[in-house]
Amino acid sequence: MIFDFILETGSGKSTQLPLFLHEAGWTADGRCVVCTQPRRVAATSVGTRVAAEFGCAIGAEVGYGVRFDFKCSPETKIKYYTDGVLLRETMSDPLLSKYSVIIVDEAHVRSLSSDILLGLLKKISRKRKDLRIVVTSATLDAVPLKTFFETNEDRNSPELDTACLLSVQGRQFPVDVLYLNKPCRDYVRAAVDTVISINKHEDWGDVLVFLPGGEEIDTAIHILNEEYNGETMYFLPLYSSLPPHVQMAVFEPTPPNKRKVVLATNIAEASITIEGIRFVVDTGFVKLNYFDVRTGLEALVTCPITRAAATQRAGRAGRTSEGKCFRLMTEDAFNSETVIADHAPAEMQRTDITSAVLQLKALGIDDVLHFDFLSAPPADSMIFALELLYSLGAVDENGNLTPTGAQMAEMPVEPRIARVLLNSYIFGCGEEMLTIAAMCTVEYPFITVRARGSNEAKLKVEKDI
Repeated sequence: MIFDFILETGSGKSTQLPLFLHEAGWTADGRCVVCTQPRRVAATSVGTRVAAEFGCAIGAEVGYGVRFDFKCSPETKIKYYTDGVLLRETMSDPLLSKYSVIIVDEAHVRSLSSDILLGLLKKISRKRKDLRIVVTSATLDAVPLKTFFETNEDRNSPELDTACLLSVQGRQFPVDVLYLNKPCRDYVRAAVDTVISINKHEDWGDVLVFLPGGEEIDTAIHILNEEYNGETMYFLPLYSSLPPHVQMAVFEPTPPNKRKVVLATNIAEASITIEGIRFVVDTGFVKLNYFDVRTGLEALVTCPITRAAATQRAGRAGRTSEGKCFRLMTEDAFNSETVIADHAPAEMQRTDITSAVLQLKALGIDDVLHFDFLSAPPADSMIFALELLYSLGAVDENGNLTPTGAQMAEMPVEPRIARVLLNSYIFGCGEEMLTIAAMCTVEYPFITVRARGSNEAKLKVEKDI
């Protein structure tokens, strides 16, 4: 049975639903409940919070699993994984037999891993009638997803009851949304001015600023430190390439008579509750990966956000009390169909899918062209992926997985890097190639130590090697 939930912000879809399933007996007889998150900071923060509510240490009855950080044990009943971690687990357990309920949270993000996972879960549900699949989101168009999970072959039959759609009301305080009278030329400058204005004219409450990427966040913090001379505000960054201990600093309680300003990318849109946030400054932009099949290169493009993402961002201001959302755009631009779309294209339709195709081949799905994708990738991307895998020796001329391809699929790196690492032993340069592979895998491999003026010369580590 598959359940598609439209659960509003604050309804407890990430924290309370797994606890309810545990109390209802779905974790008895050695079974587990797993809840997947699209981002690692969401998995770690929600897992830690639920463990505290459960009354256990993280890694005991409640745990989490993200890349390079696994806090689970044989006693763990409720697990919070990233989509990629659960997807990798299908390599060793194709039917995911240890899980009684699988919750795919924040499905509206439509990441590459989550879309492939949903396709695999549909196949697994045909084999395991005892498995329950729950797909949750606050802003997802759930009707196509419900149709996708219907396993009855007769689409016109009224007995399509293998998937059902449920809606749960959330706990959301009122949020006032304010727009600009005229467009701004520099959204980073406008965000800085808005933060200073909030601190000057608004009472208590922390601020969450959404910016497209880490570079813009560092620039905004640098400007704030130069132009703000008071002692009440302090500034914290939050983006994916930061070390985990720097990311978790935003969840620490705000000291008395202080105002915390968190400058974040879209990783703070959903499944992350930062206590005390009353004001949201939304620049209206996000960075998305787009893959060019002709050049074989991927570019990070700054794009306008969607209305679904804007709704998620505004909801951050109403989690614990009444709040305000300052959108740095005009109301006409937000309501224009040519400027703001309702939903963003799925990651599968705009990124390189070579790794995904290789993993599907390793799972025994030879006919990847007819795999049941929630959103089918472009034909050019599929052709590029198969041609690249053939040139790397991962598949043969018939498209079947080779022994080399099976080894490449077990390595959690990009296929080209995996092939280089496998061949490095021939030339006796394995250690050197591991160093090069590590440098190519991370986004920002260098450490930058920078003094922050108004933050009492705090040392900020931008990236661990």
